[in-house]
Amino acid sequence: MPRTLAFDRAEVIRQARAVFWSRGYESASVPELEAATGLSRSSIYNSFGSKRGLFDAAVDSYLEELIRPRLRPLLGPEVAPAALDDYLESIIRAFKQPQSLPAAHGCLLINSAAAPIAHDEQVTQAISAYRAELHSAFSRGLQAASPELPAGLQQLIADSVTGLVIAAFTMVRISQAEAVSLIHAAQKLARMEHQ
Repeated sequence: MPRTLAFDRAEVIRQARAVFWSRGYESASVPELEAATGLSRSSIYNSFGSKRGLFDAAVDSYLEELIRPRLRPLLGPEVAPAALDDYLESIIRAFKQPQSLPAAHGCLLINSAAAPIAHDEQVTQAISAYRAELHSAFSRGLQAASPELPAGLQQLIADSVTGLVIAAFTMVRISQAEAVSLIHAAQKLARMEHQ
């Protein structure tokens, strides 16, 4: 009879996610993952197949627990006019908390885009899908906030806001002030119809 693994899978993935987020996939060692999760190497491999399997689970939990709840007001059936501005303000608040993972380490997926693991097709697809999800959310937020803007201009602004948010998550590890400035620029673009 196979032995039952007695651990909280979701919590193990969260602990591993923090290691991957702060160290990156390549720099996160199996001993660090063992220490963070409380699992032995064999338990990690039995449960997730490999370090890479644990990383994939961490990316899924990152999207489901951290990214999509924040985007939900922009992707639901009814989008409030202030939803995009509220999202951008929430990013600024996160960046202004120096000990938070977003302020200290940026975005798990955007960081991965600049790492060797981005050459993996599955990771490339996950990063592209994440960018598309951001763009879709921002497009819907702009539509709700400024329905009178021509569709082409809305898309141009959504492209720009998406790029600024991605740039801010890239910059925050280097300069919190610069990252916040990029989000402020995104807010100005999104509010241009009010000026």
